[in-house]
Amino acid sequence: MKHILNKLFDHDILTRREAYDVLKIITGGEVNDGQIAAFLTVFGMRSITVEELAGFRDAMLEQALLIDLSAYNPIDLCGTGGDQKNTFNISTLASFVTAGAGIPVAKHGNYGVSSVSGSSNVMEHLGFRFTNDTTLLTRQIESAGITFLHAPLFHPAMKAVGPIRKQLGVKTFFNMLGPLVNPAKPKLQSVGVFSLQLARNYEYLFQNEPEKQYAILHSHQGYDEVSLTGKTRLASNNGVSDVLPKDFGLQTLQPEDIYGGDSIVEAAEIFMNVLNNEGTDAQKNVVIANAATAIAVAKPELNLHQASITARGSLESGKALKAFEALLKLTPTV
Repeated sequence: MKHILNKLFDHDILTRREAYDVLKIITGGEVNDGQIAAFLTVFGMRSITVEELAGFRDAMLEQALLIDLSAYNPIDLCGTGGDQKNTFNISTLASFVTAGAGIPVAKHGNYGVSSVSGSSNVMEHLGFRFTNDTTLLTRQIESAGITFLHAPLFHPAMKAVGPIRKQLGVKTFFNMLGPLVNPAKPKLQSVGVFSLQLARNYEYLFQNEPEKQYAILHSHQGYDEVSLTGKTRLASNNGVSDVLPKDFGLQTLQPEDIYGGDSIVEAAEIFMNVLNNEGTDAQKNVVIANAATAIAVAKPELNLHQASITARGSLESGKALKAFEALLKLTPTV
């Protein structure tokens, strides 16, 4: 480990194999907390390379508890987080809107590290209990159209670093890995990332997966989602373009319109207001835009405006809320 740290401190980069090996060593409990913290900090100070990202992903998936949901061909709406914007739980809400529109969802999520409320925080606060029981997860996606995959239950490798990430309280390369290590290995993904360089890394990785249909999102204002505050860079199987709020048939928003509050209680209140179709127009519209992006991945015959109409129908008809309520009923018993 000292050799790797010295290499990184000398501004060298890791090969894919070195990245794979070092993560296996870390998650195997062979490295002390100080070394792990130093290692994580390096990638907060410089961009990660495609080879490093691929090596870390390989190590995580090799150790993961995988689940086969391929019969449902689900989509994952999972952002990297770490954009320091403290928005409300947009991608999680968009997941229920997408499910309400009839598209199966395997949502990968975790507790927030650098924000008030990660997807797992809000789901847990609202009464959902996490599980890795394959039978129950299958029942969830069958009955509710959506299942929630809480990352720590599927990635034992995270046990060694979880407490250290929490103590650091800043984004690390584990944020960058989240959407890449969904244990269901979905072929459909709508991914938000916090930096342009990371967006390009994801493009390279996804382009080398022939069956993958994807949208990779990075707002020009730094959000890891479609923020509707301006242009969003959208990379997909069809190439790269900048999309505007008007492409969704929506108006431009201000950053304060999508603020997530100062506590998990506030975040959960916004969450339920939106699901109950009682959120502000801005809150509803930003969720609709992100759901529309996912819907357009699953149904490429739709453009973003058409997909937005589908998403709005799911939200305003109560179908998104029904998906949430159905999932909540299938939570594990204590």
